[in-house]
Amino acid sequence: MGCCGDDDDDDAPPQPSQQLLSPPHDLLQPLCSSSSADTTISPMNSNFSALLCKDTLRAILQKLSLSDLARASCVCRLWQSVASDSQMQIQAFISPWKLRDIVGKPSSSAFWRDNSLSKFAVSHRLSRSDSIASLAVKYTAQVMDIKRLNNMMSDHGIYSRERLLIPVNNPEMLVGSTCYIEVDAHAKREVAVLYLEGGPDKNLNSLLHRLATERGKKRVIDSLKRSMRVDDGTALYYLSISNGDPRAALTQFSDDVRWERQVSLA
Repeated sequence: MGCCGDDDDDDAPPQPSQQLLSPPHDLLQPLCSSSSADTTISPMNSNFSALLCKDTLRAILQKLSLSDLARASCVCRLWQSVASDSQMQIQAFISPWKLRDIVGKPSSSAFWRDNSLSKFAVSHRLSRSDSIASLAVKYTAQVMDIKRLNNMMSDHGIYSRERLLIPVNNPEMLVGSTCYIEVDAHAKREVAVLYLEGGPDKNLNSLLHRLATERGKKRVIDSLKRSMRVDDGTALYYLSISNGDPRAALTQFSDDVRWERQVSLA
């Protein structure tokens, strides 16, 4: 407006039109209607055909945690085949703790479903001066946690063992380390064992394996003794001639008893 009240249309900057300020009408519309059947996010949806490619699925699922990976395996058979891949499960198991590697194969694939700190333990080779209390102080662990992990009822159980498993309370111990999947014969559980000095002792592992084998064999013989109602020598004989198969041993024993009865009746 000029000094005399007249409009100064020539000097005023041009005002943008309302039509230029407003976005196009199609951008205001939702990408898809909520009532449409195509809104279902599913691997079977044609709009998500990329999720049917195994390479794409593997690239996506390898970013998931173990719990999310387990959920993804329930979507469909294709997702289940990719999510159940052993290498992907191992990667999901070690990535939260930044492990360098994990050595060994678990007895069951269910081992990979839980990667909490309770799955890890430190292997401590026992010496005469060790006690449960001193180990608890050294590793900053609770005495009851050490006993529970090693299946110990009292402190005296330490004298009959070659090593103890110590619970891992500090996750930083696992960073950049290598763990070994082992079944401890005394603890009677499968854990990922961390060796702070060197690696596993082959002699110790063979001893633990032998103890576990002998205990398992003794349980089988005791079961055969109760079923056959015989002594240790007889149960061991039938187990040996059946190549360690308890069912075959029972079958052979039943055949011999039946033959003896037939001979006595004749």
